[in-house]
Amino acid sequence: MTRCTRREFLVSAAALAALAGPRAPRVASAQPSVKLGTAVLGDYALAGPFIVALEKNFFKAEGLNVEFVPFRGGPDLVKAVISGDILIGAAGSTDILVAREAGQPLKMSATHTEGNHFTLNVAPDVSNVAELKGKAFGVTRAGATTWVFARMLAKREGWDPDKDVKIVGLGGLDAQLAALARKEIHAFVWGDGGAVTQLEGKSKVLSRLDSVTPMWISQIQYVSEDAIKKSNDQIRKATRAIFIAQRFMRTNTNEAAEIISKKIGWSTQAVLGAHKISGTLLSESGQFSMEALKAMQDTLLEYGVLKKRLPLDEHVTREFVPVKI
Repeated sequence: MTRCTRREFLVSAAALAALAGPRAPRVASAQPSVKLGTAVLGDYALAGPFIVALEKNFFKAEGLNVEFVPFRGGPDLVKAVISGDILIGAAGSTDILVAREAGQPLKMSATHTEGNHFTLNVAPDVSNVAELKGKAFGVTRAGATTWVFARMLAKREGWDPDKDVKIVGLGGLDAQLAALARKEIHAFVWGDGGAVTQLEGKSKVLSRLDSVTPMWISQIQYVSEDAIKKSNDQIRKATRAIFIAQRFMRTNTNEAAEIISKKIGWSTQAVLGAHKISGTLLSESGQFSMEALKAMQDTLLEYGVLKKRLPLDEHVTREFVPVKI
C-alpha cells in the first residue's frame, strides 16, 4: 500500500471539501411543542386567554410552540391531560374535586377565573327571580355544576328545589335555547356565553351567580402529576404566557375582543358583553384560595356530587403560582 505524505493528505481533504460545497449553517434547535386545552371553546373567560396568547405570540416569547385544542366537555379534557396529550387543561373548578375522588392523578396548578362567572339566563319577558317560582330551569345535566347552582339559587329564594321548581338536564346551549323558545323552561344556568344569546334577543342575563356562591373558584388550570415531574419548565412558561394574556384582556379589552371574536365565532360586541360579566374575575397571579376550595368541596358533598372528603392539599400543586409577569 502506498503511503501519502501529510501535505498530500491535507491537499486531498481540501479538494474534497471544495467539491462538497459550502458547509450548511447550523440549524438552531426547534422550540418545544406542547398542546394546551380548554373544556369548551364557547366561553370568553376560559378560552380567551389561550387565543390571545397565541395571536400575540406570548407563548413564542416564552420559547414554546403551542397548539390550542378546545374540547367538547370536561371529561374528554381530563382524559387528554392524564394521557399526556394535553399539557395544561383549563376547565370548571369542580372538575379537580371530582377527578381526585375518582383517583385520577391531576393537580390544580392555578386559579384561572376567580369568583363565580356563571349566569342566570331567563326568557326576555322575565324581569326578576321571583317570577321563576314554579317554573323550569335548564341545566347541562343532573349532578353538573349548573345543576348545583340551580338548586342553590332555589334554596336562597326559600324554595324547595324538588317541589317549587323543576330542574331539567338538557345538555348544550342550543338545547337550552330551543326549550326556552318553546317555553318548556323559563331560565337556564350558563357561563359568560349568555352575553351572546342576550345580544341576539333569545334570552337575558338576569344575574351573575356569585350572589349564591360567595366563596367559589369558577375556573382553574390543572396538570397531570406525571407532567409536573417531566415537563415542569414547560408548564411554568405556558402558564406565564396565559397570565400575560389575561392581563392584556384587562388592559387592552377592545383589541383582545377583536382577536377572540374571530376564533370563538362571536361578534366583537358579544365578546365585550362577556367581558363585562367575567373580565374582572380573570386571575392576576393564579393563586388559589384554599378556603374557597373547601367551600366548593362542602357544597359538592352536600349535593351528593362527591361521596367522600379528601385532604384538599392533595388536589393542588403550588409550584407554578404566584405567576410573575
